[in-house]
Amino acid sequence: MTQMESNVQRPTLAVIVPNFNHGKHLPACLESILHQSWQPDEIIIVDDASTDNNNSVEVIQSYVQKHPQIRLVRNERNRGVLSTLNRGLGLEEPTLTRAEYVHFPAADDELLPGLLEKSMKLLTQYPQAAFCCAIGDWHEVATGLNWHVGVGMGDRPCYLSPSDMVELEKQGRLFVATNTVTVRREAIREAGGYIADLKWHCDWFALHVAGFRHGICFVPEALARFNIIPTSFYKRGRADEAAYRAVLEKMLGLLDRPEYQDVAVKIRESGALFQFGEPIRELLRSNPGYQSYLNPIFLRKNRRHVLKLRLKSVIDKFPFLAPLGNLYFKIAGYRVPKKT
Repeated sequence: MTQMESNVQRPTLAVIVPNFNHGKHLPACLESILHQSWQPDEIIIVDDASTDNNNSVEVIQSYVQKHPQIRLVRNERNRGVLSTLNRGLGLEEPTLTRAEYVHFPAADDELLPGLLEKSMKLLTQYPQAAFCCAIGDWHEVATGLNWHVGVGMGDRPCYLSPSDMVELEKQGRLFVATNTVTVRREAIREAGGYIADLKWHCDWFALHVAGFRHGICFVPEALARFNIIPTSFYKRGRADEAAYRAVLEKMLGLLDRPEYQDVAVKIRESGALFQFGEPIRELLRSNPGYQSYLNPIFLRKNRRHVLKLRLKSVIDKFPFLAPLGNLYFKIAGYRVPKKT
């Protein structure tokens, strides 16, 4: 440690784990946190009135007894994961933490070695950043597909300014792996927090608003594992076309508000809405007020993304094709080699 590093005050960090009926996954998640080289100041597990047969509360209490930095918060009724996230930010009462930075892993996610240390060192170096993210190691449980999210954003740990983010997005190289993110509480609070009307896309919106205003840090390593299950919040919502369209309409409505105009300009310029596939393209086409988003950058990236989604839907129907999908991910550069 250099003299300059020793004089920098270590920022406070909380890890907040929302849990609802994930008792069988919690040990792997909690062990992955406890084995991080940078230990958080507090680990808060919010049990959202679990009713599972995997003894969620008993599992959590066994960890609380062994590790004084772990705290259990029990909801008397199910409040939903977004309430937990916003309580972590201090936007809903009772506030869960006053830490400067917060990491929100799902109860069935795993942090890989070095995530918190590498993220916090960058955030300490660049305190203006809204958050730090890394490459996400994503596993689709039902099909066996495995790919990395965020590959190509940089070849070394770095700070990306808002203008850097726009340029990366134009090139189709900006993709925030939400399961790797450690956020600066104040930056996400200023962005409006996790807006309930946006449901499964509330994190995308909050992170892009904050990122396009303050910039972000990035670590080019796969540092967190995301297990995608068929009954996930996103999967269920995406299958309901009317509900999915309603969420996208809410998002466009927010971007139309004066308080988000600065971000709307960057989203429009970079074509960032492309990843919402055919539904967003048809919605933009059907509403004259939103057609300015239909620029060449958006259309080019959207067409390519829709094709990928169609190919993936084939694998969803025929899981035995997953090895071919994984081979494609490897050849196409959607995987980075493990660090030795």
